[in-house]
Amino acid sequence: LTKNQIILYKNRIDELEQQMNASKSEFEAKGKVLNAIMSLKQICNHPSQYLGKTDYQLEESGKFVELKNICENIFEKREKVLVFTQFKEIIPALNNMLKDIFKIEGYCIDGDTTLSVRDKYVNGFQNDDIPYMILSVKTGGVGLNLTAAQNVIHFDRWWNPAVENQATDRVHRIGQENDVMVYRFITKGTLEET
Repeated sequence: LTKNQIILYKNRIDELEQQMNASKSEFEAKGKVLNAIMSLKQICNHPSQYLGKTDYQLEESGKFVELKNICENIFEKREKVLVFTQFKEIIPALNNMLKDIFKIEGYCIDGDTTLSVRDKYVNGFQNDDIPYMILSVKTGGVGLNLTAAQNVIHFDRWWNPAVENQATDRVHRIGQENDVMVYRFITKGTLEET
């Protein structure tokens, strides 16, 4: 976590503690915990995601810095990468950063992507010089064959590791001839470690 992320994270934990003390029922308390978990996951990704801002400064997020470093290496090797996230709202910020690194815009697939566009993107990624694809883990994690990628990055953690594994399996299909590197971003000292 960056300094700003640490402050936001601690403040959100303190806020949750106050909310729990003020909860009138177990049901209300559980709802506040689930809401806090989503907030804490957003803070781990980037403060702007949590705060609802559109300006994502690279240096404000440890994950963005790490993603940049890994993808610059992937670009130098002329390899392809899939980036999975559970949050649709962060996809444009990830796309802007990766577009700068790879010098070309890749594809993004989320729940709003039509089947015909999704098929076009998969075909383009598999057969053309498209270096990256960003996918929401629930939408892009099943039914796709993306063996052109040699790298998979899970930018944030899904609730169930089996869903992440299924997303990774988009690359481990018949026809994959390369070794595949899988990166799971886990923010130290946060709920992502649990």
